[in-house]
Amino acid sequence: MYGPRLARWDKAAEWPLTIAAILFLIAYATQIIARPDGLLSVACELLLYVTWAVFVIDYLTRLVITESRWRWFYRHLLDLAIVVLPMLRPLRLMRFLTVLALIGRNTGNMLRGRVVIYTVGATVLTVLIASLAVFDAERGIGDIKTFPDAIWWAFVTITTVGYGDFYPITLTGRITAVGLMIGGLALIGVVTATLASWIVERVADQNTKTVHATEEQVEQLRLEISELKDLVRGLRPAG
Repeated sequence: MYGPRLARWDKAAEWPLTIAAILFLIAYATQIIARPDGLLSVACELLLYVTWAVFVIDYLTRLVITESRWRWFYRHLLDLAIVVLPMLRPLRLMRFLTVLALIGRNTGNMLRGRVVIYTVGATVLTVLIASLAVFDAERGIGDIKTFPDAIWWAFVTITTVGYGDFYPITLTGRITAVGLMIGGLALIGVVTATLASWIVERVADQNTKTVHATEEQVEQLRLEISELKDLVRGLRPAG
């Protein structure tokens, strides 16, 4: 769609970007949970800047070599957000989860499997990243004092349950909560649509089988009637 040069670049940059996302997530989590000092702290900070630079180079390169820059730009706003907001970079890992969809037996099952796997993977990563973000923002200020508390809060929020035992009070924490709630609604929508698609396909398959069975019965009756006509014609001269 955007030219052969962009397709070649995407294929070549796939694994380097994945490794960069993994390294970023490790450094980001280490900084927030372990709160290291000394050489380890410097190493984590340097790793964050290096991975950010990798994603900036990738984004600018794709923007330059694409054959339809404006269309590519507004269709890849998430990539822009990944560059502008570093904590979103691990979401690039989601595209590789679609490989598991090959276990599907037909195209419909592959599509549904891809959607389910993508949704589950994106949800887990979103919960993890949101937990890190809200823990970093709320630690020492609000009720979310430990990382397990942050994980619990993220699960409760993304499922739109909202027990209220933990809640953010900082601006960063509340923005994270809004994103999680929107993600939870989107998750419910995806699951519902996938289930509806499965039901519709099953009903369509059953209708198709019924139609085929009816056609076979009609054809069998037509053959029997034809045989009876031939038999009647054969009896007329003898009569």
